[in-house]
Amino acid sequence: MSPPSTISGFTVIPISYSKSSTHYIYARAHISNKKPGQKNSWPAGRTLFAVNVPPDATERDMILLLKPYGIVERVVFDSDNLYLLEEKEAEEEDEDSDGGDVEEENVVGNGETQPRKRRKVVAAEPPKVFELPSIPLRKLRKTGQSAHVVFLDESSLDRLFAASHTKPRPWPTSSEEPSGLAHYLALYDSLRPPLDAVRQHADSSMDLYEFELAKSKRQASKYKKGEAIVDEDGFTLVTRGGAYGQTVGGGVAVATKRFQETGETSERKRKRSKKEKTSFYAFQKAEKQRNELLQMKKNWELDKAKVEKLKASRKFKPY
Repeated sequence: MSPPSTISGFTVIPISYSKSSTHYIYARAHISNKKPGQKNSWPAGRTLFAVNVPPDATERDMILLLKPYGIVERVVFDSDNLYLLEEKEAEEEDEDSDGGDVEEENVVGNGETQPRKRRKVVAAEPPKVFELPSIPLRKLRKTGQSAHVVFLDESSLDRLFAASHTKPRPWPTSSEEPSGLAHYLALYDSLRPPLDAVRQHADSSMDLYEFELAKSKRQASKYKKGEAIVDEDGFTLVTRGGAYGQTVGGGVAVATKRFQETGETSERKRKRSKKEKTSFYAFQKAEKQRNELLQMKKNWELDKAKVEKLKASRKFKPY
């Protein structure tokens, strides 16, 4: 029993994966549901709305399948991006506006004298990251997905609906993008690249990370090369480099390696002991002299006691 040619306004398009399997795509002309004043995303009269598209279908497969009916301008799968057309039109408008500005600048510049060219400072280029080897694979989507196919002219859509779809058409295949079991075998191989490629990718990624880290440190430091570096105490620090250092005017200290990398000064704080003036007033001088005299008498008595103790410890006593 052959399937009906139309179901609820959709044209049935049978396709065959093999001799024993048949898939059905349901298609109709796109009907816009836009509100008054809203911009239509799809061109009217040449947009095909297809339902139940195979989950492993690609844009190339849809173009080859519909090639006998006309030239396909683009294919947009609704599960990928519903606003792809709007973004593309916005980019085209931006490019047009940029081109107009360039022409206006050229006209204005012809009548005026061009400014003197400044010397360009060539910045260091970041290291290049070696990508892992990749294999082109199909993107598997959910079953029952829909897609919008935009033809180049309106007659292509008329030829599609006027044609007979009783005999299944073969589904296009590609050796570059395998399908079925070959897809999963290729995916298995792509997830296990050679160890040499993995090592090269890891080394180049680390080089790029270190480059970005050093760049961020240079930008974060508040000190710049060629400028005098003054610490919290008001002393000028001289950084290493060159015959006379990187700062002019001399200094009293040499910057440490930590200061050159981070721009931070030492966290140590000098402790200044407060000395009390003991000989400022007259009574302080008299008190100081009296204390010294008492200390001398005390030391004299201690020394005298030590001498008597030594005499008493003698074994020979002449008298």
